[in-house]
Amino acid sequence: MMFALLATLLVPAGCTRKGENRQPGHLHLRLTSNPTTLDPALITDVIGGGISAKLFNGLVRFDEKLNLVPDLARSWTISDDNRTYRFRLRKGITFSNGRAVTAHDFRYSFERVLTRTTKAPLTWVLDRIAGASDFLNGTAPQVQGIRVIDDHTLSLTIDKPFGPFLSLLAMTTAYVVPREEVERFGPDFGNHPVGTGPFVLSEWKHGQQLTLKARNDYFEGSPRLKGFVYRIIPEELTAVLEFETGGLDVLLIPAAEFRRYTTAPAWKDLVAGLPGLNSYYIGLNCTRPPFSDLRVRRAMNHAIDRRRILETVYEKRGILATGPVPPGLWKYGFGPDPGKGYTYDPELARRLIREAGVQGTTIKLYISAEPELLDVMEVIQGYLGDAGLRAEIHQRDWSAFKQAVNLGEPDAFWLSWWADYPDPENFLYPLFHLASVGPAGNRTRCVDEELNRLIEKSQSTVDERQRYRLYSRAEDRIIENAPWVFMWHKADFFVRHPWVQDFRIYLIYSIDKGMDISVSK
Repeated sequence: MMFALLATLLVPAGCTRKGENRQPGHLHLRLTSNPTTLDPALITDVIGGGISAKLFNGLVRFDEKLNLVPDLARSWTISDDNRTYRFRLRKGITFSNGRAVTAHDFRYSFERVLTRTTKAPLTWVLDRIAGASDFLNGTAPQVQGIRVIDDHTLSLTIDKPFGPFLSLLAMTTAYVVPREEVERFGPDFGNHPVGTGPFVLSEWKHGQQLTLKARNDYFEGSPRLKGFVYRIIPEELTAVLEFETGGLDVLLIPAAEFRRYTTAPAWKDLVAGLPGLNSYYIGLNCTRPPFSDLRVRRAMNHAIDRRRILETVYEKRGILATGPVPPGLWKYGFGPDPGKGYTYDPELARRLIREAGVQGTTIKLYISAEPELLDVMEVIQGYLGDAGLRAEIHQRDWSAFKQAVNLGEPDAFWLSWWADYPDPENFLYPLFHLASVGPAGNRTRCVDEELNRLIEKSQSTVDERQRYRLYSRAEDRIIENAPWVFMWHKADFFVRHPWVQDFRIYLIYSIDKGMDISVSK
């Protein structure tokens, strides 16, 4: 009955009508929820981060190939000891209130993040700067490692060499803001953001819609769009109807609609997808039986036909994982190859489980309350049963699930990790280092001294090629340890209307400044 109703409501591309209340020259997009804030110092969500990338800038940013390129800094140098970074700022850059940007604004913005009263949730982005901890603790009036040389020269000194430091400076938290506007609006600055980006916020009806307008004085030229209209539509069916009647220009395809959009003649050529910088996995609690035994962890990886699940139940919405680091992050020829990873080998899985003496053991497998996830887990449950393990599936709402996993309650759990910044270190240190055990990210409680050493050495290596060599060795070690069942890297698929030109999918939301895309209606 529901299928019949949907079939009558959803219309093909050729029958679309102009959406009500469209603003000409604006790209109309969907948000699933209201952004919490548009204050860069306070943003933690992808929704807020994607919008703020169009309103603000940092010293550096990533291009489409994930290379670090200049943003408001036109160049930089690194000292011989790899601790001091000196940035030369572009001249003539202005905030949207018309005031010129100087190095003093970056000092203010960084120290604001590190000020206790700001309550910034991601102080770790900047706490490697020398003196940051003293400033955070209130025992120093300024951050020692931040120096303003002149109006257009900024120096940052970090406590010790950290290879991905520049990557951190491309994050939302490190965007520059004008002091006078922050002080003018106080805690309400997140509702009245003022930045240097190519767009400005012109209207925000909370819970309904946000509108951005293009600036005509942006330093890289004017955007092709007149602006963005973000409509807040929580319900997937409503979003699909709005898209197909022209109220939205681009739609992130809901799982329930994936097959229809990718097969329908009217839409399939307008669909595009790209595997994201993420890893989906079954985490195995390494601190107690049965997964304290390496043989059982490896058996789990051999027992599950991941490819078949991905191609059938998951409808090819991703690529198989061989290890924790997404393929899109590898450089210099390092990364996945046919010799890495685990193959589906049920006989080997059964043999390893018999050797470990755990045949017939019941394991508690925890999952969150995502509707489509239960289907995947029931298939996995069948594979594990064939291998000799009885899996009890425990489904919890997100908060209860997260608490249980953080406390180490499950034997195994389904989870994913998404890149904060595009560097393999962001998957290695938080997820597998001893210092991250528990809620910080290493929820499998995997402890390996050699792995810790490799991760730490890679962090302190500034030479990128050498750092990636160390990353590769660390990933090999993780694959051998098998603290996860390495499932897949999920791809997001979008469908657009034919009047949208130069639509692109970006691996990191902060790359998209909204400069190149356009609409012809």
